[in-house]
Formats: sequence, structure tokens, C-alpha cells
Amino acid sequence: MHVKNRNDKVKQILKLARNSGVVSTGDVRSLGIHHEYLRQMCARAEIERVGRGLYSLPNADITAHHGLAQAGKAIPRGVICLLSALRFHEIGTQVPHEVWITIDRRAARPRVKHPRMRIVRFSGKALTEGIDEHIIEGVHVRIYNTAKTVADCFKYRNKIGLDVALEALREVIRERRCTTDALWQYAKVCRVAKIMRPYMEAIV
Repeated sequence: MHVKNRNDKVKQILKLARNSGVVSTGDVRSLGIHHEYLRQMCARAEIERVGRGLYSLPNADITAHHGLAQAGKAIPRGVICLLSALRFHEIGTQVPHEVWITIDRRAARPRVKHPRMRIVRFSGKALTEGIDEHIIEGVHVRIYNTAKTVADCFKYRNKIGLDVALEALREVIRERRCTTDALWQYAKVCRVAKIMRPYMEAIV
């Protein structure tokens, strides 16, 4: 009975991994299964550890956005932003070596070691508007849309560089990746309309 019980739990975890891509210890606990099963399954190479408290199948399809899937699983209420959002939308030439993710200004700092993350804190509409949800490796990942990402880049130009923001703005306008109305909308949300206006007028 004990072996059958274990096999049933392993099957549940494997099914969850197939459906979700990345499984967290919290996911397993929500099924009423002790997280010790994850350690045992790792030792048997039935699953592999891909981050702190995160696991996937050994033969899982790993995409170019694997770090975003890990971050989305580790911080479900976070939103992928700035350089990582640019990379996801294939805007500009930035290749960040950590995942840029925003959380509420009042939220406790997440205790996550993997993947490497750059935590940015937003508040109000700057936090809640312009979010799209994408499925990456079976994980629901919240990412700011193109226009919101460009506005964020101007707001945080001192952190990432004005040249990065300008490169993104030129590209989205010239390639019509979003409308100028959308850019104005999020420029106002991020309170950078006055800063963006001369650059937009010069490009348009």
C-alpha cells in the first residue's frame, strides 16, 4: 500500500510538471503532498531542480525565456519589466543577465536566489496598467506590453540609460510595434510625457 501510495503521488507530480512546465514546492503542497517527494524524485532523476523550490521534467522544452518562466513561478504577482520586457518583445539590443521584475512598493522582498533577479518597485497605475499575460513553458507570466515598457524605460532612464530608452522608442515607432496613442497613454501613467514628447516629435 505504501508503494502504491508513493507511486500515485509521483504520478500526480509528474502530471503537474507536464501540464505546468515548472512546478513549485507550493504547487505540490496544494495537492496535499509533502515536498520531500520532490527531493526523492530529483535523486531518482525523475525531475530536476531548476531554481529555489522550482522543478521541471528532465526533458522539458527549455525556451529562450526560461528565466522568465522561473521568475513568473517564483513571484506570481510580479511583472516582467524594463530590460527583460524589451528582450521578450524583441526590442533593441539589450541582453540582460538577470530577470528584471517589478513588485508593489510595499511588498516584502522575495527570497529567491534563482534565477538572478533585479527587483524594481512600482506603485499605483504604474504597477497595475499595461500588463499582458503570456504562457511560457506552461507558466502564466505577467509582462508589460510594448508601449508600457518603453514608457518605463524613460522613467528609469537613470537606471538603464537614456540611450536604451531612445533605442526602444525609435524601434517601436518606426516598426509600428505600437500606436503613438498607446505611447502617450503610458507616458502619462509613468509621468514622463514631458520627457518623451520632444523625442517622439523628432521621430514621428
